[in-house]
Amino acid sequence: MYSRCFILLSTSFNSWAQDKPNVVIVFLDNFGFGEPGFNGGGILRGAATPRMDQLASEGLRLTNFNIEVQCTPSRSALMTGRYAIRSGNATVPLGEGVYGLVQWEVTMAEMLSDRGYATGMFGKWHLGRTKGRFPIDQGFDEWYGIPNSTDESVYSSVEGFAESNLPETFVMEGYKGKTPKKVRPYRLDYRPLIDRDLTDKAKAFMEKSVDKKKPFFVYLPYTATHFPTMPHPDFKDKSGNGLWADLLMQIDSYTGELIDKIDELGVADNTIFIFTADNGPEANQAGGTNFTVEAAFHGSAGPWRGTLFTGFEGALRVPFVIRWPNKIPAGKSSDEIVHAMDLYPTLAKLTGATVPNDRVIDGIDVSDFMLGKKEESGREGFIVYMGNSIFGVKWRNWKLHFKEQEAWNSEMNTYTMPRIYNLYTDPQERDNVLFPNTWVPKAALKQLVEHKISLQQHAPIKAGQVDPYLPK
Repeated sequence: MYSRCFILLSTSFNSWAQDKPNVVIVFLDNFGFGEPGFNGGGILRGAATPRMDQLASEGLRLTNFNIEVQCTPSRSALMTGRYAIRSGNATVPLGEGVYGLVQWEVTMAEMLSDRGYATGMFGKWHLGRTKGRFPIDQGFDEWYGIPNSTDESVYSSVEGFAESNLPETFVMEGYKGKTPKKVRPYRLDYRPLIDRDLTDKAKAFMEKSVDKKKPFFVYLPYTATHFPTMPHPDFKDKSGNGLWADLLMQIDSYTGELIDKIDELGVADNTIFIFTADNGPEANQAGGTNFTVEAAFHGSAGPWRGTLFTGFEGALRVPFVIRWPNKIPAGKSSDEIVHAMDLYPTLAKLTGATVPNDRVIDGIDVSDFMLGKKEESGREGFIVYMGNSIFGVKWRNWKLHFKEQEAWNSEMNTYTMPRIYNLYTDPQERDNVLFPNTWVPKAALKQLVEHKISLQQHAPIKAGQVDPYLPK
């Protein structure tokens, strides 16, 4: 009798669960293509990554998943399905003014909330730090984390900051409909501990949502691996290969905990789990000299050239795995081009949510590709922005560069004629093959023309735009 009741309850639960798949997005900070074992890193970086590798073996791995090359624009593109230039968030904000997403934007969280999802965010936002601009103002039911960037955890330890009269950064917690509260100062004492707490809170949110029989969306933008590199005490010295390897072990372990929690809750078959990052790695320009231990950590872009804040593949391509058991083919890899913007309409299709039709959505629905129904993603390329500047255009296996800088802190070069690279024969983007390949711009630049026309027809929101905002 007990077994029969259990089967009936399980059947009833699964019927509810299959209606709307849960969604989990793990979004690492400045985590390069070459860090996880499934992309050739792992032990080469000082620590094996068995749980990340397990995830790749159970899902679809994309080797050509692209993002915008700075923290704020990449998060804007993910949350809105639009180039960050459209939302006024094309650059990382400096200064203390208003920035972030206006209320008119419809975030992924709002889209899924309208579909009946419980929405929780745990981690770094970087899309607004003033009233009306926090995650709980943009579709999330609850949030715990930091409004800006992790380098701000250093401020209180730096000489002169105390006398600057600038406000200190706080870890915050908030719930929809309420003003978020400051939990504690974000200082170096908490910097190694925060990702542990983010993981625990994400797990608790999933458990709470399952108990309430409500589909959940968990957005988990970790603070790792952004400077300063400080692993949790549980992982410090654990690898025997230095702090970076320790931190890699930590990321792998936390990823495993999330997978295990989903399995434990019995919702693995009905949970879309995405593992990726916001942009390429931190690293100083080659040939420089470091005088401090902290500045000596260089992330890995794998075979690609470049760091964050450049237009090279190392800035654009980040690790990506999506797992949905019995829906997305397991153990498959693809080099089809996909952009982070595409997750917005794709997840809308997979969850039955509605994409706004009153604005330009630059992302495309790649759900059939991810489900294995098509071999091609449907995306041939995209515009490469670095801040407000168009650095180039990516088209198939070709790159056109109008501007280049070697690293985030180096000088920018502007070219009178575009440089062209064949990414199959030249993944390091070293050899300009404009001649005899002058046909490539003719094929590749069509998308740039269309993009510029679109910007003229639909004016971008200005950076620092205050609410209320409505397009003209």
